Amino acid sequence: MGAMKGQVLSSITKLCDLVLLVVAFTIATLPHIGASGSVSLIQFLQYRIRLFDLVIFSVLLGSWQLVFLTFGLYGSKRLTSRKSEAVDAFKATTLCAGVLALASFLLNFQWVTPNFVLTFWACSTGMVVGTRMAVRTWLRRLRMHGRDSRNMLIVGSNPRAIEFAKTIRSKPELGYRILGFADTEWSGIGALQEHGWQVVCDLDNLRSFVRRSVVDEIVLTVPMRSFHDFASDVVAMCEQQGIVVRVLSDLFNLKHRSSKTEEFEGSPVITHYSGIVEGWPTTIKRSIDFMLSLLLLIVVTPVLLLTAILLKLTSPGPVFFIQKRIGLNKRVFHIYKFRTMVVGAEKKLRDVEHLNEVSGPVFKIKNDPRLTPIGKFLRKTSIDELPQLFNVLNGDMSLVGPRPLQLRDYELLTEAGEDWQRCRFSVRPGITCLWQVSGRSSLPFHKWMELDLQYVRNWSLWLDVQILARTIPAVFRGIGAA
Repeated sequence: MGAMKGQVLSSITKLCDLVLLVVAFTIATLPHIGASGSVSLIQFLQYRIRLFDLVIFSVLLGSWQLVFLTFGLYGSKRLTSRKSEAVDAFKATTLCAGVLALASFLLNFQWVTPNFVLTFWACSTGMVVGTRMAVRTWLRRLRMHGRDSRNMLIVGSNPRAIEFAKTIRSKPELGYRILGFADTEWSGIGALQEHGWQVVCDLDNLRSFVRRSVVDEIVLTVPMRSFHDFASDVVAMCEQQGIVVRVLSDLFNLKHRSSKTEEFEGSPVITHYSGIVEGWPTTIKRSIDFMLSLLLLIVVTPVLLLTAILLKLTSPGPVFFIQKRIGLNKRVFHIYKFRTMVVGAEKKLRDVEHLNEVSGPVFKIKNDPRLTPIGKFLRKTSIDELPQLFNVLNGDMSLVGPRPLQLRDYELLTEAGEDWQRCRFSVRPGITCLWQVSGRSSLPFHKWMELDLQYVRNWSLWLDVQILARTIPAVFRGIGAA
């Protein structure tokens, strides 16, 4: 797809999405209009359209468009599955409804009720997802009949190249036609003929073949170490002729990393990620953390004060327990909790280490003799964790993320000499995470680590929402708390 054509289609899609969101908003408004009695069109316009309303609605539209941009809904979707685009559109409209609800809460829009938001969400989701699926179906039929197709030449004939070609051939709806392969004679080249493909030119005559053939895209699959100079010449040739060049990103055979191309101070780079990729989603995550933690602190202030008073009345010592923990990329920070143990409990750890009920380099026991009179209750109800909202406000923690390890536990982890668990430090630690809603402290250590890595590798804003929703019943049940 040419750059100009892509820009035009992107602009049309943006306009279409905005129109659909406005229509959904209008549909959600209709019950409110009906409840207001018989009102003429002129009266309605005079009553509703004010400068303040226009400004707020314009900001909402801009926010909604930003949400859609964040989920990458305006890039090329040729290589994206229908399910993936539908899920992204669903997430985007859900977040748009959340933005509407938040704006209503902050600006006190009495007419934006939960039913209003629900109607807006249902209509916008149905129309946006339905429209995009209809367009994809239409494009799929065009490509299945040879329209909007692209000619692809694969440079290299190794097993990676063959697997890639088989994937492309199995998806005719993508609209790609493989012209063939470019490579020199070698022992494994016969595997191409077994799959019905052929070598259309050798590497020395690649430039000549491209000059006289219709080639839309070139895919480089040759080993970069031994073919670096050749690959550089191919990329330069494609740049000169305006041909799209793709490079299979698994250059290092990494198992759990995602890759993307970026520009770093004018220099193009391929970046490999094994944690959460920085961008608009992480910015939104941090914004949600700040706003929700601030709101929760205001709501639970009476609980904080009552707990502090009870701690002072029932046991000597400070109200808060402050401890060093390992945070983002192994940065050390101070975590805040309500004190649930007697003063000097850490010094008495050696006396009770033999009671440890959890495997691995962590220490947990349900009936810890060092607990204060109300300590067990605070842990059972997770009230002792509430001061960590200050850590979230400060940016040391997130509402959702792997639990931060103690320095002692981290040192024991280091002594074990294993590195696969350390990927969990690539994200900001959280108050709650997958293992806390999947059994909490009753899970063995290796299962904690596996769930933490599962969270890191599959992170999304929607996953955070799901974990937060599951945390509330888990806390009320008190399952696995220690």
